[in-house]
Amino acid sequence: MTWLSNLPLRVSATALCGILCLACSLQDTCNAQTSLGSIERLSDKMDALVDEGAKIEILASGFTWTEGPCWIGGSDGHLLFSDIPRNSIFRWDTDGSISLFMSPSGYTGVTYYGLEPGSNGLFLDLDGRLCMCEHGDRRVSVLTDRGGKLTIADRYQGKRLNSPNDAAVKSNGDIYFTDPPYGLPERFTDPRREIPFCGVYRVTPKGQVDLLTKEIERPNGIAFSPDEKTLYVAQSNPAQANWTAFPVKEDGTLGTGREFFDATDRVEKEPGLPDGMTVDPQGNIWASGPGGIYVFDPSGKLLGRLVTGERTSNCTFGPNGWLFMTVDSYLCRVQTNVK
Repeated sequence: MTWLSNLPLRVSATALCGILCLACSLQDTCNAQTSLGSIERLSDKMDALVDEGAKIEILASGFTWTEGPCWIGGSDGHLLFSDIPRNSIFRWDTDGSISLFMSPSGYTGVTYYGLEPGSNGLFLDLDGRLCMCEHGDRRVSVLTDRGGKLTIADRYQGKRLNSPNDAAVKSNGDIYFTDPPYGLPERFTDPRREIPFCGVYRVTPKGQVDLLTKEIERPNGIAFSPDEKTLYVAQSNPAQANWTAFPVKEDGTLGTGREFFDATDRVEKEPGLPDGMTVDPQGNIWASGPGGIYVFDPSGKLLGRLVTGERTSNCTFGPNGWLFMTVDSYLCRVQTNVK
């Protein structure tokens, strides 16, 4: 999703020092407020997923626009997440500490490059390596064992991608990703833009990039159902704020999509738009949208919401049922019964 601000950010030594100072002070920043929002329950199934009394906990605050949460390792692992405007990836450890993991994370140029130059979606490939959707460098990349990056995809038919936003990995190693222009300095009207539409793509382990659909004007978050027969794609268009479910064919291409849920009527009433999502083992979809995280069952029924009252960008599950959420300037989590 896009971050809106009038404050320009530049990649410089001064900015990097500021980021390091921020990382040292984040724990103190969040101590003043420990939770936010509420749990909205629309079905008994929601009660089974999230216990009565569960709260949306604030783990840290003081960021600019958080995105792309990705859990690394087992119960003693850690969470990585992007701060897109700061062109950085931060790390949260189970002892509550915050540290800077990577900067720059999505733009390695030497001039100012808009308000959202950093990495957006973060995910793991089948080898457990960290992969990034990079706004500024306009690519999907992978962090190698020795610390360098390799490009997974940066072009389609010889033309540079807009700014890869989010991705999902299929069990055969194919990476499906969305490509809106939110990372371009002037977004839809940017003269650097080479592809005139926003696509949903697939890149194979051999590096072949295929366009799967361009029918969604502003594709954003993306996730598979547990059986990989359905691909969910969020649409972050204020005039058509919805989620689409695409059947996945045997060859990995997509069939005709159907609207899964429409939240357009909530756009003017609550902050945020459909954005990142995750799917639990039972097939329930946990998707960011206006006002917080929407919880759907596989049929598209809205079971309830984690109402943050803030622009909420993304979520992912960690160990022990914890759902981690990137919420505007916050990193949050809520305890669930998802196994």
